[in-house]
Amino acid sequence: MSIHFLIALNRQGKLRISKWYTSVPDKQKKQTILKVHRLISSRDHQKQSNFVNFENQKLVYRRYNGLFFVMAVDVQDNELSYLEMVHLMVEVLDSYFNNVCELDIIFNFYKVYQVLDEMFLSGEFQETSKQVVLDRLHYLDNLE
Repeated sequence: MSIHFLIALNRQGKLRISKWYTSVPDKQKKQTILKVHRLISSRDHQKQSNFVNFENQKLVYRRYNGLFFVMAVDVQDNELSYLEMVHLMVEVLDSYFNNVCELDIIFNFYKVYQVLDEMFLSGEFQETSKQVVLDRLHYLDNLE
C-alpha cells in the first residue's frame, strides 16, 4: 500500500495542499495537477464513484464544501481504506480548526502539513486514531 501524492484543490483548480511521496519533477507535478482537476471536476459526483483510474494509479477523492481532497494510490490497493483516511484527515482538520474552511488551509498551511505528517509517513498510514493525532497537535502547539 502506498500513496503517491495527496492534494487538495478548490473548484477552480487552485492548489491548496500538495504532498508528494514519490519523486516527480516540478513540471510533471503541474501537469498532473491540471489533469487531475480536469478529470475530477468533470465527473457527476452523484452518479459516479469516488475512484478513478489515472495513468498507472488510482485516484481516491472526496469533495468537502469547495475542496477536493485527492490521493493517488497503487491500482491494486483497497480504495475504501484510503477514502476513510481522507475522511479522517478532514475530521481531524475540522476538529483542530473548529469547523475548517478553505481560508484556514490557506493561512495555516504549516499546521495542515503537521496534520499530514502526523497521519502519513512516506506514503503509508502512520496514525489512524483521531484523538491521538489531535493530542499530538495540541502538544506541539503548547511547545510554541
